[in-house]
Amino acid sequence: MSRFLQMLLDSAQGSDHGMNTGEPAAPVRRLWSEVHATACRMAAGLRSGGDGAAGLSRGASVGVLAGEPATIAPAAQAVWLSGGSVTMLHQPTPRTDLAAWAEDTVSVLKMINAELVLLGAPFDALAPVLTERGIAFRTIDALDTAGSIEPDAGVAGDDDTALLQLTSGSTAEPKAVRITHGNLYANITAMMEAAHLDTERDVMVSWLPLFHDMGMVGFLTVPMTTGLELVTVTPVDFLSRPLLWAELISKYGGTVTSAPNFAYAVLGRQLARAEGPLDLSKMRITMNGAEPIDPDAVRTFTDAAARFGLPASSIVCAYGMAETVLGVSFAMDSGLEVDEIDADQLEAHRLAVPATEGQTRRFPKLGPPLPGLQVRVVADDGTVRGEREVGVLQLRGPSVTPGYLTVDGPVATQDAEGWLDTGDEGYLADGQVIVCGRRKDMIIMGGRNIYPTDIERAAAEAADVRAGNVVAVRQFAEGTRHRESFLVAVESRKAGDADAEAVIRKEVTSKVVSAVGVRPSEVVVLAPGSLPKTPSGKLRRAATGELLRGRE
Repeated sequence: MSRFLQMLLDSAQGSDHGMNTGEPAAPVRRLWSEVHATACRMAAGLRSGGDGAAGLSRGASVGVLAGEPATIAPAAQAVWLSGGSVTMLHQPTPRTDLAAWAEDTVSVLKMINAELVLLGAPFDALAPVLTERGIAFRTIDALDTAGSIEPDAGVAGDDDTALLQLTSGSTAEPKAVRITHGNLYANITAMMEAAHLDTERDVMVSWLPLFHDMGMVGFLTVPMTTGLELVTVTPVDFLSRPLLWAELISKYGGTVTSAPNFAYAVLGRQLARAEGPLDLSKMRITMNGAEPIDPDAVRTFTDAAARFGLPASSIVCAYGMAETVLGVSFAMDSGLEVDEIDADQLEAHRLAVPATEGQTRRFPKLGPPLPGLQVRVVADDGTVRGEREVGVLQLRGPSVTPGYLTVDGPVATQDAEGWLDTGDEGYLADGQVIVCGRRKDMIIMGGRNIYPTDIERAAAEAADVRAGNVVAVRQFAEGTRHRESFLVAVESRKAGDADAEAVIRKEVTSKVVSAVGVRPSEVVVLAPGSLPKTPSGKLRRAATGELLRGRE
């Protein structure tokens, strides 16, 4: 029996809360019990088959391509109630090459051995593209039949797959994290406990994309499974008018929200200019995660939001990944806390020594591990490191995925003792997790280990550089390059103006040298929209390196 499904069924029967969608044009509220009733009808449609597709078998993999949360919620639940697994497919944008997208999608569907794709608005028009490539699909609207099923948590077990979460940048070489029903149950209950989530008090507000784990798990699956009130719009709604996010928190009395760092920078600028009445005083959890957290950007946001009542203590810096379903650690109830450490000790000796003077590095404290999760720090030789000693973070616990699916077959993620190598560099301090950066992105110069985030934050301070659109790219010693170095790519609206570019390059170089004491081999100024990003909006350092090598 799936404890995750049992929790969902218990909530559906007893909750008087629901999901609010359609803002701002046509708001609609549906009780979770209504979503569940729709899911049961859809499950009947899935099991019986139709539209040329066979009935769904237990254990089947189903791709979902839809944009509206009101559509995705019952569809995903219907797949689970049929004993299948859900994969949220990456969504094409107006600028996407549909032929290339279709080929990438075919690769993903073959990798996950999908029996079916569920197609919903606004992607219904892609039906001919799927038909042309022989991909079986059904429209989500057509699933809502007159029949129904008697839901049973025994349709899946804890070891069965519930979600296949595509990793960032899963296109030409896709990879999916296999998340079991047991993983989901463990992480959801751990997050509920750590965040003190209360179904009678809390209201969740989100615009996050549902093909990303923070959106799909944190702000759809969690409220649907536990009965928390949810207000949700699409990323397009947010990007079209970022202030809508704050307006919905104010209108619905939101207490819980989450977003990557860049979104708070965007909203902070909007709030600094906002004049209308907004009430953010009920916010209890304003979570920042999914990408490196910039303490200065957080403080700019909290300063702008303070005049609308946002408590500074509501800021929750978090660490998470799809490999643990979502959450690893939450820094609850303390607001933003920064660990300022000696730069030389970090970069030359791999120690996180509290700074007293000289150059420093600042990292947000990310809180203790969630209940049931263990975190340790490991050196290159495999030995476990101690307090404030830097190494690779490893995780163990019931939330940790058993493996990936790749185009070359399944790949295990855990060693013989159950530890997962995160690929993240960091350390433990007073029981809290602190992340320095990705191991593969680290730049080594003159015996110093330099994290690209430090370079990127410094470069972003230069005039005319677009905030959040800076990438430091590692350059290996090879060919005519006799030692490792790095270059910096920035976006600017003044790209193309030779004189302006020269000024930007000079100031970026100065900022970087001042901050980290080393000079980039080159500063490249690009037009807005040039830097490669994942479908969820994260900058892609490796792809940026390939892009710049192609310009040489």
